[in-house]
Amino acid sequence: MKIDKKKLAVIMGLVICVSLIGLAAGVDPIDSPIVIDTEAEDLEVTIYNADLGVVKEYRAKYIPAGVNNVLYEGVASRIDPTSVRLKAVDSVIEVVEQNYQYDLVNRDKILKKYIGKEIVAYLTYGDKKEMIEGTLLSYRGDQLIMRDKYGMIQILDSNNLVLPVLPEGLIMKPTLAWILNVTESRNHTLELSYMTSGMTWNADYVVVTSKNDSKLDLNGWVTVTNNAGTTFKNTSLKLVAGDVHRVRDELFYTSPVYKEIQAPRASQFEEEALFEYHMYDLQRRTTLKNNEKKQISLLEAADVDVEKEYVYDDIRNWWWYGDDWSDTGEKKVDVWLNFNNSAENNLGIPLPKGTVRVFTNDKEGKLQFIGEDSIDHTPKDETISLFIGLAFDVVGERTQMDFNKCANWYEYVWAVNLRNHKDEDIVVTVVERTSGDWEITEENYNHTKVSNNEIEWQVPVEADSESTLTYTIRYKRW
Repeated sequence: MKIDKKKLAVIMGLVICVSLIGLAAGVDPIDSPIVIDTEAEDLEVTIYNADLGVVKEYRAKYIPAGVNNVLYEGVASRIDPTSVRLKAVDSVIEVVEQNYQYDLVNRDKILKKYIGKEIVAYLTYGDKKEMIEGTLLSYRGDQLIMRDKYGMIQILDSNNLVLPVLPEGLIMKPTLAWILNVTESRNHTLELSYMTSGMTWNADYVVVTSKNDSKLDLNGWVTVTNNAGTTFKNTSLKLVAGDVHRVRDELFYTSPVYKEIQAPRASQFEEEALFEYHMYDLQRRTTLKNNEKKQISLLEAADVDVEKEYVYDDIRNWWWYGDDWSDTGEKKVDVWLNFNNSAENNLGIPLPKGTVRVFTNDKEGKLQFIGEDSIDHTPKDETISLFIGLAFDVVGERTQMDFNKCANWYEYVWAVNLRNHKDEDIVVTVVERTSGDWEITEENYNHTKVSNNEIEWQVPVEADSESTLTYTIRYKRW
């Protein structure tokens, strides 16, 4: 067959003109999408205390020049689509449109899309199966109702069902769908960052005290929870400690502002300041599986100086000063462990908030649990106080001894009896809660004014003995 070259040139020219006119008019990109389903070449996850993770990953894919449909699979199902940021590392790509597809496949969704369409089901008789072709009318639970090719209504088990194709619109993985305008046909390295809920972390500490409660060893662990809806393989991991502001139910994230500080003595993490927070950077890669809790060692510190403090604080039976007064019957004495988070005390590490569980060794050298408390985010060089429990062998009792009143003042006389049934001398801190314009007019131990609302006395009590604190507090009436 002889080809007319002039006619062929005219036809090709018309095709090119139509293509250019269509592109200029903004026609839809090519129907066949480019699927990016490979694992990330590099991945970083930053997790906050408040149900927030920030993901940054890099994937490479050949994308031709022009307007393309691109499906980016495997993002977290709890992604915040408004936080997505995509850019090409080594080229120019314009994001024309973005959609987040999360209609994941399951049985109910498949059957819903097949109502009114032809399906194949099987009726089971023992070890035999009979194939039934027909139209799906409805379904509920494990039962299907269909009309077979003879017009008969069949009620069948949905477990014996064959469908020809996956209905349109259902996907296997959470997917970002983009329309990208690409300037150059080549391998493009894409940098994707986004925020997701379903990720959090918290710290847990184990303290072991020495025999005389003067030293302690501290071990810190972080527990990372990933319920974001995807697995993050071989990722770098950063944990941010601090109270990050979030706007209502929306996610809020501030671009990192770093400054260098001295690294702590942590076994796997390096700590640095991040804006007004602290960040702990794991010095190796790890995998965060979906719906998994992972524990990682945070820090170790030994031979930390600690002080055991006995506190008699009558706040449990809070009293109201006035013309009438009733004695309190509280006899419990609190036990606290106080230590300084300083480098001189073998610490000096900003400690994220968490639960502290305290153990000690019995006479056989076996660890026994003695109490737990929680701490807030604690900077270095601050004192940490742990409420451990109530003393068994130390009793406190407070009694009102007198009350006097005149035109412009009234005063109370109190006695606090402290009984020590231990075989060692102790000191008990007695706390008085007050307010208004007051003064101590008499006392047998010197007080310390902690604030206008709190007064303290340090009362020594010898072994198997008792001591009594007496004091008079006077209030101005106006």
